[in-house]
Amino acid sequence: MAAVLLAGCGFVGSEDDGDSDIPSATPAAVADIDCAKKGKVPGSGSTAQQNAMKYWIGQYQRACPGVRIAYNPVGSGAGVAQFLRAATAFGGSDSPLKPEDVELSSENACPGGRAIDLPMLGGPIAIGYNLRGVDNLVLDAPTLARIFDARITTWNDPAIRRLNPDAELPDTRIRPVHRSDDSGTTQNFQSYLSGAAPEVWQYPAEKAWQGRLGESADGSSGVASVVDSNDGAIGYFELSFSVALKIDTVSIDTGAAEPVAPSPATASAGIAAAEIAGDGKDLRLNFDYATRDEGAYPIVLITYEIVCDKGNRSATLPALKSFLTYTASEEGQKSLAEIHYAPLPDSVAADVRQVVRTLS
Repeated sequence: MAAVLLAGCGFVGSEDDGDSDIPSATPAAVADIDCAKKGKVPGSGSTAQQNAMKYWIGQYQRACPGVRIAYNPVGSGAGVAQFLRAATAFGGSDSPLKPEDVELSSENACPGGRAIDLPMLGGPIAIGYNLRGVDNLVLDAPTLARIFDARITTWNDPAIRRLNPDAELPDTRIRPVHRSDDSGTTQNFQSYLSGAAPEVWQYPAEKAWQGRLGESADGSSGVASVVDSNDGAIGYFELSFSVALKIDTVSIDTGAAEPVAPSPATASAGIAAAEIAGDGKDLRLNFDYATRDEGAYPIVLITYEIVCDKGNRSATLPALKSFLTYTASEEGQKSLAEIHYAPLPDSVAADVRQVVRTLS
């Protein structure tokens, strides 16, 4: 593989949808990438990482024109399913694999090996809302749990008024919106609700939505679009979607001195305490959704790339390793905050690069 200088003046994505929130490379943006000479690498999964993937693919393919990376943001559940059917070289998921998925991977996707979780980026799950006349809103975990379980149904409910004594809250009906597809974003949001408000949210933290009633939409972009279009709506999605559509977001009362707004910095503070909980080459992380640390946003996710430790297809392996080495590199991580993601802690990124080198 040859070292290639990365330099560019614009962004090229795999399926550009016109999202102007993706930063462009500048002439000063130069990095060494060990490019594969050729290869086509299909991936699919998490919509949470689709904006990061657009950026990474554009940068990588500018440096490595012989390689084509294709990423289809179909949601975590579908992405993992496609990977397990050996339809893709990697899957994107906002939650680690279940043990039964790892076992299944040895039968088809990873002959002679198994699927592993490689954390690649983090970020806040924003709670976006559309409420005419209210542009600063604070909620806590029990109140959010009751809202998304249809137990609080109007915006002037006493529980919301208590948290927002200076706001002019209308009697508008609350329209909670959740994902219709299986989603790691949903799983992480429900993990937060059950971890921070277990007495209220007693549903399992699954990729499928568990709460009662509410509206649904496909993908993070679908939920954000419904919230953006409807007064009284509230939903959950990655921060980049709220920024792109200029949707107001909730600050979370965690019990710390001040409510915490979602941002790459506050998400990084929430992720910093994460610990590697996987075994062998698996790098799944555990972190605390119920943190009360100052400045730590509690509703966070880690997006993983799901790959085979052994049994990768020879036609895609060199390009897969090259691309993932870049995404986990300092160069690949440093621009994530510009598109509203939280970069990996340095130690975790180094572990990811080490595992990628050993894929076979």
